[in-house]
Amino acid sequence: MLAWLGVVVVVLAVLAGGIVWLFKDELFHPFGDVRACEGSGVQLPEVIRAGGASIPAGASDVHYFTRNGSAEVTFVSNQIPDYLHRAGLLPEGEPLFDEKYGAKGVADDEIDLPDGLCGSSLRGPVWIYESTSATGSTVSVMVERSPTVNDYFRVPARAVVTYNLP
Repeated sequence: MLAWLGVVVVVLAVLAGGIVWLFKDELFHPFGDVRACEGSGVQLPEVIRAGGASIPAGASDVHYFTRNGSAEVTFVSNQIPDYLHRAGLLPEGEPLFDEKYGAKGVADDEIDLPDGLCGSSLRGPVWIYESTSATGSTVSVMVERSPTVNDYFRVPARAVVTYNLP
């Protein structure tokens, strides 16, 4: 009788461990959202609108961190120019690296993400776009620039978008 009880306990333990492993992403991320970084205070919607425009469809390695009414989102995409135009950070027809709309950032090989934001580091050099709306809301986008060709982003490029939540 005790042998059968031991077998039942082992089987139940294995099943429970399997269920925890199967749902580990939902159990160990804020809000059950694998994109949310530990410590986030607000869940972002499935389609993230960072800085007034949705991040590019098909973006990968998406992560976010929210606190004190602001959000930081990182993602990888080969459609960064389109995103910058849709977010109003770079007018159509303007060069990507016009200093009226952005500035050179850190050129280190590896650049840490902002505190709290999880995911892979940025690779330098980077270009930084900033904009302030009529309501005073600010948006900042840091994008990986090509290390060999001055007028291009990496393909695909990692971006970090910082903005105020509505």
